[in-house]
Amino acid sequence: MTVLRTFELPDSVSGTTADRDLGRRLVRTWETDGIFQVAATAEQEKITEEALTESRRFFARSLPEKARFVSDLTYSGYIASGEEVTAGEADFSEIFTVCPDIPLTDKRVADAWPCHGPVPWPGEDYRAAMENYLREVGGIGEKLLKLVALGLELEPGRLTRLTRDGWHHMRVLRFPARSATTERGIGAHTDYGLLVIAAQDDVGGLFVRPPVPGEPRNRNWLPEESTAGMYQDEGPWHFVEPEPGVFTVFPGDILQFLTGGRLLSTPHKVRLATRERYTMAYFHEPSFGAVVRPLTGGDEPIHYGTHFTNMFTRCYPDRVTTRRIHREGRLAVLDRIRDPE
Repeated sequence: MTVLRTFELPDSVSGTTADRDLGRRLVRTWETDGIFQVAATAEQEKITEEALTESRRFFARSLPEKARFVSDLTYSGYIASGEEVTAGEADFSEIFTVCPDIPLTDKRVADAWPCHGPVPWPGEDYRAAMENYLREVGGIGEKLLKLVALGLELEPGRLTRLTRDGWHHMRVLRFPARSATTERGIGAHTDYGLLVIAAQDDVGGLFVRPPVPGEPRNRNWLPEESTAGMYQDEGPWHFVEPEPGVFTVFPGDILQFLTGGRLLSTPHKVRLATRERYTMAYFHEPSFGAVVRPLTGGDEPIHYGTHFTNMFTRCYPDRVTTRRIHREGRLAVLDRIRDPE
């Protein structure tokens, strides 16, 4: 176990001396610890608990009922325990994924953009709780990216330009209590996106691996360099003690790519505990059509929509959404939908 540093965010970020100082401290903490915490306001705590409460109600339903909430257009919806695989081994988590909720009447859906469609919501109460939560963590994400930009000696809007109309999404996870045969929740991996903001209940089970000086780190956005399973049984791994009133925040692969490896995507894994556990992992992302270029140049750019689609089709090769993408040739659409550079 390690004690994480916790920061309070300002009401707004404008580039003041205090903003720049805070940004530098955030960057230094990621460089040494790979993770930090952000203090939640009382309103954010309330909205987080409401989202967790509605999630517990959903996951308490029977498996046949939960399995109805799956879409063949979008990766939103229910994922059964064992459906997700890390490094060839099944993970023991149930998930409800919330991607951007795009109506069938939207032109992008009509034009067969992959991963686009409505969320198969299990009910209006769940929808309202999730949308309220997404608004709160989305605001945190924008503040953090402005502060991190300042900490990297950039102008405050340099990173948030990428997140206009961002492909922000979330995975709500339920982990069962451990059994006599397994403690595995999710195997070691890094997350594919820009910025991860997570809230967990009081049970605990998250472990993170801080940067190790001189240690090579794979570029997860390249198929030949997947981070799935890397360092699974090699220290150091630090247990993230659950604390009330905080969000845990760490960089994803896109931030590693953007900064040329200065801010490394943080490996993490989950072990099952003595009772069931809930957590919500929010991903603050570029727009689907964004072309992401490293700040220092050199590497080929990443088209975010292609990157997202590749990651999900790789992770869920047998899901009905993946099958439809391949059956209808929707990957070809990705070449036509890049944002102007």
